[in-house]
Amino acid sequence: MIELGKVQTLYIVKKVEFGVYLNSEKGVTEGSILLPIKQVPRGNSRLGDSIEVFVYRDSKDRMIATVNRPYITIGEIASLKVADVTKIGAFMDWGLEKDLLLPYKEQTTKVEKGKTYLVRLYIDKSDRLCATMKLYGHLSNQSPYHLNDKVSGTIYEISNNFGAFVAVDDKYDALIKKQQLFADVKVGDQVEARVVRIHDNGKLDLSIRKKAYKQMDDDAQMILDALMEQGGKLALHDKSNPEDIKRELGMSKNGFKRAVGHLLKEGKIELGQEEIHLIESDR
Repeated sequence: MIELGKVQTLYIVKKVEFGVYLNSEKGVTEGSILLPIKQVPRGNSRLGDSIEVFVYRDSKDRMIATVNRPYITIGEIASLKVADVTKIGAFMDWGLEKDLLLPYKEQTTKVEKGKTYLVRLYIDKSDRLCATMKLYGHLSNQSPYHLNDKVSGTIYEISNNFGAFVAVDDKYDALIKKQQLFADVKVGDQVEARVVRIHDNGKLDLSIRKKAYKQMDDDAQMILDALMEQGGKLALHDKSNPEDIKRELGMSKNGFKRAVGHLLKEGKIELGQEEIHLIESDR
């Protein structure tokens, strides 16, 4: 049986001027598909010879074979670049002459030409190969990682209710919870994170911030940089709204208070009634 979207070994069952016809059974021409002449390997074109090919559909929706390997096969997940955006959806470069359609209904965010996104290859209701950005439920829960391990992955979806869904190593299921999203991230972004929880089902919770004592130094430097940029005065204090702190500095209120306390002890800042000031010697 010839399988759409897969690399498979087929046999030459018929030869014509413009190529050879292949089938999964030797000598059976019914249901065979074309391998164009330019694709036929030299010295491997006799009846009965086997050829490893990938099967997809041409511009007329006919099943056709190629010896070229695409960047993704059926059921796999891979990062593909957007070659074009049209009225019917986006087209992804997957290494073959005909680009791969990513329908609008399969996009988790508006995609841009030239940018790369994580997608899965599937067969739609019309028996055509398409890409989808909807990866939830198709990633593995059997990761090799442990608590506090550093990991890297790709954000494939962002939920206002839950946070950012991440494919660690582009294959393992993970989530950066909404409360942990102190950075401006988008679908398609690559992130470096730390495992903060492993659920009973194997899914990972991640944090893109370091442990508190390590993060404090980075947060303190971020506050100093903001003070320098704003002339030595920052309109934030320990009573500030957490959303104001997050918007201005990209950190939690607890992280802000820890960093401010650290800078106070080092004598680098002083507190006003509704702001903090950079001490003159540090300007």
